[in-house]
Amino acid sequence: MKIKKSAFVISAVSPAQYPQDALPEIAFAGRSNVGKSSLINMLLNRRGLAKTSSTPGKTQTVNFYDIDEIFRFVDLPGYGFAKVSKAQKATWGKVIETYLKSRENLLEVLQLVDIRHKPSQEDKQMYAWIKSFGFNGIVVATKADKLSRNQIAQQKKVIRKELDMAPDAILICISSSERTGKYEVWDLLNAIFEANELAIRVERQSGA
Repeated sequence: MKIKKSAFVISAVSPAQYPQDALPEIAFAGRSNVGKSSLINMLLNRRGLAKTSSTPGKTQTVNFYDIDEIFRFVDLPGYGFAKVSKAQKATWGKVIETYLKSRENLLEVLQLVDIRHKPSQEDKQMYAWIKSFGFNGIVVATKADKLSRNQIAQQKKVIRKELDMAPDAILICISSSERTGKYEVWDLLNAIFEANELAIRVERQSGA
């Protein structure tokens, strides 16, 4: 299928606000300003669908995006921003935990990390958290355009070590600004759909 329509659905803080159907969902987790919205926009060829912000910590809700009324992308609250209160951090953590624990139609969680930096303590905690809920521990390293090929290879080793990734765990490097890694991510998503015995296969999306 070619994606014909993608649309923002709702920002939610509790299960009562989640879409009340069974469409399969792929969630994106990561620190504030790691590039979750930019990745969603790149995958869907929609520059402004998922709102990006220069203000870290702005995404405080679970944001749902509908793709052709067949499946959804879900942008989870950003974490790790130092200027928010402990109470606010605890609230965001609870929002993420509730979604991960209660959402039966959630197929997989992709964790985003900034390839330029060693994973933070919050990144490590999130990765372990995601794994504890039974997901595969897939990592997408963003902002790869900022490093050389040799630096990327070195940073991939650092990320795998710091997150204690299994040898066969998937790590994809992308650059939303350069639009690299897009098809690799779509190939991964198609494999996830197939593994869950869903008749969904998205063709490579060309365009902006």
